[in-house]
Amino acid sequence: MSHPSSPPAAHDRGRSVPAPADPAWDHPEPLPVDSAPRPEYGTGSLADLLPTLAAGMGVPGTTAAIPELTPVDRACVFLIDGLGWEQLRAHPEDAPFMTSLLATSRGGTGRPLTAGYPATTATSLASVGTGLPPGAHGLPGYTVRDPATGELMNQLRWQPWTEPSAWQPHPTVFQLAQRAGVHAAQVTSPAFENTPLTKVALSGGTFLGRLSGEDRVDLAAEQLAAADRSLVYTYYAEVDGAGHRFGVDSDAWRGQLGHVDRLVQRLAEQLPPRSALYVTADHGMIDVPFDEQHRIDFDEDWELRAGVALLGGEGRARHVYALPGAENDVLTCWREVLGEQFWVASRDEAIAAGWFGPSVDERVYGRIGDVVAAARDDVLIIASEREPKESAMTGNHGSMTPAEQLVPLLEVRP
Repeated sequence: MSHPSSPPAAHDRGRSVPAPADPAWDHPEPLPVDSAPRPEYGTGSLADLLPTLAAGMGVPGTTAAIPELTPVDRACVFLIDGLGWEQLRAHPEDAPFMTSLLATSRGGTGRPLTAGYPATTATSLASVGTGLPPGAHGLPGYTVRDPATGELMNQLRWQPWTEPSAWQPHPTVFQLAQRAGVHAAQVTSPAFENTPLTKVALSGGTFLGRLSGEDRVDLAAEQLAAADRSLVYTYYAEVDGAGHRFGVDSDAWRGQLGHVDRLVQRLAEQLPPRSALYVTADHGMIDVPFDEQHRIDFDEDWELRAGVALLGGEGRARHVYALPGAENDVLTCWREVLGEQFWVASRDEAIAAGWFGPSVDERVYGRIGDVVAAARDDVLIIASEREPKESAMTGNHGSMTPAEQLVPLLEVRP
């Protein structure tokens, strides 16, 4: 794709741009695709946690991929939305109990897992619940194109509607556990009981809705003790919400961190015999400044829009769907404009690099963008007209940087 000898002023994003008279305007060298830190699928990712726990209970069809987690008869996974490993380690005074679990002095483990790409809630919850990487379970982004309709589908809100079992046909680990005679339960907000995301990612066993965090952790402890073998999941969302609205390290965010730390301790103090509590998260988060250098507006950028039919994903993990025949031009342009700040790959390059897992199912292939852009620096590709709410968020996530990708795995045993 050809470019003018000097771009419009809006495209001076901290790069050195020559004067208009200079006929040779060279874009910076793009980041190599294989320089992105690939998630640790199969050895230390979110997708490996539940299969490891279920395998320790003798559930057929599951494999122990995290060897340091010794088998336990009763396991509870407490997932804290938006709490990255780096954010937890940076705030020991706000989370004293979880900070104490970072060391092995309590008899457990404290280590990071990788969320998987992209590091976003819908993708990560599907990885947790199915025990599969995104290329297999098929939720490879916040919004992705449905190849059957050509429309963007929001996989968190499940809009527009598509049949859940067709979109994600694999059984969840909870379903496998239930079939094997393990008591399985999810204790979370009542609002999630009948959502399609719950059905495809976390269904199986008993759903128990409770409004308060205190009620949830108390009931989770009861469910752990309800059978000789039990697999229980509980969830807290408000850390993520505070980060999006106010930013990581804001007073609101730190207040939510302190509250959930007390909930973790409350649950840990109620663990029945032969049980373990595992605290984890779906992604970390990074704050992005509100200026043109850090927030690149797709809706105002003629270069990035050229040849693009649909813009999917989210600000730090974009799926770009090109008009037919324009795929190579779009890839070239996005690399030239963004390649110093983003890892920019074609669909096949991203798949070959293992971004979505060891392999990608045929039904998932067309959901991935013709171009995939993952942020390395503290930048976003916003869309102020198409995505006004998302474009206004302070805290963001999605990419493969440690701040977003690393999530805690903390263990407590009675």
